[in-house]
Formats: sequence, C-alpha cells, structure tokens
Amino acid sequence: MTPITNIYDLKALHKKRTPKMFYDYAESGSWTEQTFRDNVDDFGKIRLRQKVAVDMSNRSMQMPMLGETFKMPVSLAPIGMLGMQHPDGEILAAQAAEAFGVPFTLSTMSICSIEDVAAHTTKPFWFQLYVMKDRDFIERLIDRAKAAKCSALVLTYDLQILGQRHKDIKNGLSAPPKPTLANLINTATKLRWVKSYLATDRREFRNIVGHAHNVTDMANLGAWTAEQFDPKLNWDDVAWIKERWGGPLILKGILDPEDAKRAVQTGADALIVSNHGGRQLDGALSSIRMLPEIVDAVGDQIEVHFDGGIRSGQDVLKAISMGAKGTMIGRAFVHGLGAMGKDGVTAALNVIHKELDTTMALCGERELKNMGRHNLLIPHDFRGQWEE
Repeated sequence: MTPITNIYDLKALHKKRTPKMFYDYAESGSWTEQTFRDNVDDFGKIRLRQKVAVDMSNRSMQMPMLGETFKMPVSLAPIGMLGMQHPDGEILAAQAAEAFGVPFTLSTMSICSIEDVAAHTTKPFWFQLYVMKDRDFIERLIDRAKAAKCSALVLTYDLQILGQRHKDIKNGLSAPPKPTLANLINTATKLRWVKSYLATDRREFRNIVGHAHNVTDMANLGAWTAEQFDPKLNWDDVAWIKERWGGPLILKGILDPEDAKRAVQTGADALIVSNHGGRQLDGALSSIRMLPEIVDAVGDQIEVHFDGGIRSGQDVLKAISMGAKGTMIGRAFVHGLGAMGKDGVTAALNVIHKELDTTMALCGERELKNMGRHNLLIPHDFRGQWEE
C-alpha cells in the first residue's frame, strides 16, 4: 500500500471503504457548505515566519489542557454515529487516542455506549453532552459519565435546532438509516466494512436505547430523537449541569466574543471556538477567523480551545499561535478510522504530530507553548471588515 503521508491519503481510503451515506455524513456541511469550506480554506490565508540558525534540539509539543499534560494539545472531537464510519468505531478511536497520549471525546449520539468505551480503555476520556428535553434522562446520562470516570464534560451549545444537511436528506440518513435500494447496493460493495459490521453487536445508539423513556430499540429511536433536542437551552442551564457533573466543564460551540464572555460568567473551565464543523449555521465565519477575537475578548479568564477545519499539524500550530490552548480534530481522525480502523486513527495522529513538530522547528521554536502571533503572517483583513 502507498505510504500514508497526509490526511488526504486517509480521506481517499475512507471514501473507498465506507458506505456512501456514512462517508457523506462526515464529509459535509449544511446548506451551501460555505462555512464548511471556509473552515479549511481560511487556514491557508495565514503564513508562517521562517527562522534559521536556532537550536532545534529537545523539542516539546506538550501543553496542558484542563490541568493535564498530553503528547500534543490535540483531542479527538465528539462525532455522532462514529461507530458507523467503522464498526465499534468509538472503542477503536478511544484506544488509539489513549495509546498515543491525547484525549478522546465520546458523543451522546454514539453507537458504542459510555460503558462500552470505559470497558475497553484504561484511562479516562471526555464525554460530550447534548441537552434534551427529558431532563431525567440527561441527569442519568451525566451520572453514567461520572460512574465511568470521564475526566471532562463537553457541553455542546450550538445544536438546539438541527441545521439542514442536503447530503444526509438525499441519502436517507436518519436514526435508524433508511434501507433504500441505493444504500443497500452501495453498502454491499464495501466488503471490509460489512465484515466488521457483522462481527459486532454494537449497531444502535447505545447511550440512548434502553436508557431513555420508551426507547427500547432503533424502531422508536427516530421519533424520540426528532423531538428531544431542546430549543430552550440557555446560559442558565449551565448551573444545574455543572452542579450535577461536579468536574471540569467545557462549553463547545462558541463563535461570538459576547458569547465567550457569557461562557466565562458561567464558571465553565474551558470553551471551544467552533461552528460545529460548518454543519449548523451556513454563512457563519470560520472558526479560525473568530479565534483571535474571542481570545482577545476573554484573555486568561477561561481556557480557549479550537475546533474546525484542522487537516494538518500546521493547522494545529496556527491555532495555537493564534492563542488556543488546545485543539480538536474531527474529520481528520474520522478519515483515518474509516480508512483503516484503529490503525488509521493512529496514522492520522502520527501525521499531525510529525507535521506539527517539523513546522514548529522550522519556525525556530523548540516548545509549542512559546508559539504566538509573532510566528505568523496574518493578512490585515483576516478578521474581515463588516458593517455593524
């Protein structure tokens, strides 16, 4: 097999080996996909300052996130239906992240449950929470994450209402997926995926089925999910979630400086600058464009992490240099998972780590924590000139 040298090598294999409806679910945004594209493209507008004749020995990319030091300031983002990109995907990705030395984040809408992942890993992972109308279910879900010794709770704030994703509608992707003739024919051509799928009994949303009221199987999951995302979610909800959880709390989905200031007021430990991978409000600015303004707005009052558009170690370096204390990768590791399972996730992490290390050295820095805007060339109009 041709050596894997970048994330796009894994993306090509992912597309080849995974059923179309699940590949499209990962590799798509809402509406026109403008924000989805901008998340990636806007990184290319930032240039790097090259420095020479600098001692580049003994380099370190370690940086603390939530008080814990990892191999690099990268975590695996929460991805819904990850276990459909590759059967048992959540378990495999969590194991790869643990072995590599970075955090894994399990989605509420995962195929494998909190308990499944905990039983197959030895170190704590992060858990991502969607707030549903059924508060009793949410409280028990938080309690399950505590019982599994999850080390952080990631509260997603930008999915009160689901953005329209045309590819998912056309593919009939739902909970459960619709077994259309086109889907069945396409899936039948993905023999590696089918073999793995038949070998596991984890094929439903195991955080929900059997735990939520009246959700006993996949047949009645769809109706429950469609009506459960809570449009009334507001800043006051952080208080009871924070009290119930009692551990490090991260707010995900912040894309506005004023919202960032509100996040500080909630007492959360960190926020994640994110537009949900361009899957919610199409036409919103890219995450990397908004990052410096949000960092400037909150300073050191809260730990600022970044999510959206990272496809290389250089992207990680640019986000850290812009002021992020941590980054999340989503599609970058999903491509690895869909391509090669656990080994593919490891390959994705290795690619990003090597690119990050090499780029940092060529920028004349030995420690990632010393990277800053002085290492970048940022266009004067990067943030954009917009009418108030």
